[in-house]
Amino acid sequence: MKGRRPQAALRRSAETQAGSQAGSQAAALASLQAAAPARRPGRPSGAARGPDQRNRLLDAALVLFARQGIVDTTLGEIAREAGFTPAMMHYYFKTRDQLLDVLIDERFAPLRAGLGVPFQENPDDPVAAITQLTQRLVQVATDHPWFPSLWVREVISDGGLLRQRMHERFGDAHQKASLSAIARWQKEGRLNAGLEPALVFVTLLGLTILPLATSKLWCNDPMRRNIGGEQIARHAVALLVQGIGPKKAD
Repeated sequence: MKGRRPQAALRRSAETQAGSQAGSQAAALASLQAAAPARRPGRPSGAARGPDQRNRLLDAALVLFARQGIVDTTLGEIAREAGFTPAMMHYYFKTRDQLLDVLIDERFAPLRAGLGVPFQENPDDPVAAITQLTQRLVQVATDHPWFPSLWVREVISDGGLLRQRMHERFGDAHQKASLSAIARWQKEGRLNAGLEPALVFVTLLGLTILPLATSKLWCNDPMRRNIGGEQIARHAVALLVQGIGPKKAD
């Protein structure tokens, strides 16, 4: 019995020391947590940070702008569409004007630059340039389903806010260059002289963007429900190529 008492005492001493160490570690952890700076309201934490969340907000903005217009869409609605709180929306974008500037820089400017490539790559072939532009427009609308409806609502409609902001940002130099190329092709006999240069792009948009913007209405139409981007592009190119060739001599 005497030999067992020192062993029991040793065990109690070890348990006491272990408990003391665990308590010290817990206290230290609590101290560190208390000392950590509090996260500002609205600031994303942990996995919620980063460009992915910002891109989700931009995507949600484009969807709602296409669905109900820019003026009628609030930042709070965009946040809810993306699955975030309004506070997080305001963390990234303080105002709708700031949001529009970001959308123009990051989403519309690259698309706009891409649409100008066919004219740059085919300076002496108007049929190839306009054909490729038609195909690019349809591809953009296919890759970005919000594009046709947003374009109809905010760019080609009277009072479209996006058109105003795009004009303020880029001016009309790009449009003037395109119209100048069309006029030059007509003088060179490469393009039908009966075409009105200022209406070429309006016609092109009418043959591509308008059908794409209304294609959702065709799901119950047996004559149109199987028409997609590929068919719209082929139709537009066939119609344009047959109508824009230089007039043949009698």
